[in-house]
Amino acid sequence: MSAPFPERVRLVCQNWAAQIAPNRPEIMALYWAKYLLVYIGGWAFFASFNADYPGFSSPGEWAFTTASFRKAIAWSLFYEMLGIGCSWGPMNGRFKPMTGGFRYFLRPGTTKMALFPGVRFIGGATRTWVEPVLYAVLQLSLLRALIAPEVTAADLWLAWVLIAALGVLDVTIFLAARSEHYWVALTCLVAASSEQLEIAGYKLVWCFIWFWAATSKLNSHFPSVIMFMMNNGPFFPKRLKKRLFAAYPHDLRPSSMAARMAHGGTVIEYMIPVVLLLSPNDVVTVLGLCMMTSFHGFIALNNPNGMPIEWNIMMIYGGWFLFLFAPDVGLTALTAAPLLLAFLLFWLLAVPLVGNFVPSKVSFLLAMRYYAGNWAYNVWLFRKNGKAIQKLDKLVKSTAPMRDQLRGFGLDGATLEMAVALTMSSRFMHFEGRPLLEALPRAVDDIENYEWIEGEVFGGSIIGWNFGDGHLNGKRLMDLIQPQCGFEPGEVRLVSVESQPLLNPTMRWKIWDAATGPIDEGVTDLRTMREQQPWPTGVYAEAILRGS
Repeated sequence: MSAPFPERVRLVCQNWAAQIAPNRPEIMALYWAKYLLVYIGGWAFFASFNADYPGFSSPGEWAFTTASFRKAIAWSLFYEMLGIGCSWGPMNGRFKPMTGGFRYFLRPGTTKMALFPGVRFIGGATRTWVEPVLYAVLQLSLLRALIAPEVTAADLWLAWVLIAALGVLDVTIFLAARSEHYWVALTCLVAASSEQLEIAGYKLVWCFIWFWAATSKLNSHFPSVIMFMMNNGPFFPKRLKKRLFAAYPHDLRPSSMAARMAHGGTVIEYMIPVVLLLSPNDVVTVLGLCMMTSFHGFIALNNPNGMPIEWNIMMIYGGWFLFLFAPDVGLTALTAAPLLLAFLLFWLLAVPLVGNFVPSKVSFLLAMRYYAGNWAYNVWLFRKNGKAIQKLDKLVKSTAPMRDQLRGFGLDGATLEMAVALTMSSRFMHFEGRPLLEALPRAVDDIENYEWIEGEVFGGSIIGWNFGDGHLNGKRLMDLIQPQCGFEPGEVRLVSVESQPLLNPTMRWKIWDAATGPIDEGVTDLRTMREQQPWPTGVYAEAILRGS
């Protein structure tokens, strides 16, 4: 901890790379209990309310029915908006309490992200009584549908409308619902005039997710994702972990093995919808579904960032139901519903297309650029005198900063400082961290005078939800909290890095002071960074040390 910043980052990266089993068994047991008992068990419980339910011991008769699939969509929406899905727990920087979500969404005065900031009535910076009431009504409407013997459009039209309305009042809730998937799928239920149209719409949703998720990996980032995820994975062979790196411990760039795994995964993800849509018979369909299950199962078992395991479970379940149990429904059925088809193509084609080529305009979730290692992200730098951090107490929030949460577990002194420092490992070990090597020297005169706080961790504490979307914890968040906190010049600096556009080798970055505004900006050409280690070396280290 006493080493200069460039050396400290190197030690953080090497310390992380040296870990064979970085996650405690009881933490992993807690997560898997949540997946199996709460998520899958909750869906099975609500499916038991279905009409003609044959009993839990006969899953072949109830699990792969349209009624149970509808319950899975409604349950996933309720579950994610509750805050116990992909933004939950210690793997997301939540220790005590482990849940944000409803603790914020039901509380007036907490910070929110309006779609149109500053607009009268709908563009406020904090929740009034309106947002919590609408959120509560939304969750209750979903619960009502979940206990219904048959889920129909009449049961869920209100939920569909409220999710859209809350998306205007508070973007955070719209994204927390994983609306790019579940809300769009809900539209198929609400708007389709027949079960055939409904299922055709679901199939289109699933296929576009696979297509765009694969497309988002067509860059130099994904090998570092495989390297990071596999080294963190509890089930990846321990004897192979050091082979994920080019030359452990001195060269921690992705190895050729990690690159081959990354490219192979991209090809498989492209193949899944092609095989399932063009399958000539049930044998090929089953083989394609086994490939799909292996793909998502492999991700789920190896602790991807954000821990979106429930989402991967839903992709597997949906794949089997839609393509094996409803094989005769083709996408061409949607031509009979032009308005529904136009809606789906807008959200599944137009929005992701813009989001991939102009990522600054669209959330990476709506663009379906999932765990490809290419997100917008932020680093908050707070002056270490303690006064700046204390000003965050002026905000209404339900969780303390991560440092204070860790103190609640008895961590202090050097142990606490090391735990906080290790949060830098994810940012630097991913290839997307390279622009920081150019941006950090221009952010502050002496980085040793500032405390490093990851935007993900910071946003999770302030707005109650975090899942890789840097647009939620960057400049907009700074604009929302500055009037409430009143930071002085030099107390808080923000380094924001935008994700790499498709077919463009650069990443843009900007630096702001919370009180005085823009400081600097630049563009990093990632082609020049491929030989650079994750930590600052050479001219980058010298620039950081001299603060210029």
